[in-house]
Amino acid sequence: MLKVGEPAPEFDLEDENGNHVRLGDFRGKSSVVLMFYPADNTPGCTKQLCTARDDYDKYVAEGVAVFGVNPGSAGNHKKFSEKHGFKTPLLLDNSARVSRAYDALMPIPIVTLVNRTVVGIDREGVVRFYERGMPSTATILAAMSQPAAAR
Repeated sequence: MLKVGEPAPEFDLEDENGNHVRLGDFRGKSSVVLMFYPADNTPGCTKQLCTARDDYDKYVAEGVAVFGVNPGSAGNHKKFSEKHGFKTPLLLDNSARVSRAYDALMPIPIVTLVNRTVVGIDREGVVRFYERGMPSTATILAAMSQPAAAR
């Protein structure tokens, strides 16, 4: 299991618009929050990503880039994003490789299902927050803003 204080696994994924997003591109510039979610257009996932949309300015003010991550298709992600006016890009993890690397898959051997998981990564590429479910924006940002020595 991925633990707070460990280096975050590198990733290179496309968002719903075909833009490449690489963790390494944020090193030294911005913290990153990855919101792994099970499916587009479901009540829980819509609530989670709408909260990220509504709190987007809070994340930006703290120097945090936020992304949704799911194995869905670019077309579904784009429709989902446009329907709800998301400001948060939705990353396509088609092979679930990144979800697996971040221990965000349910332990069901027959299917690949994302377990709702939020991971915060600091500017140095170290995991600073890891929680299942839908933690509040305040909880996420509080963990991300703590000095390294206090973590």
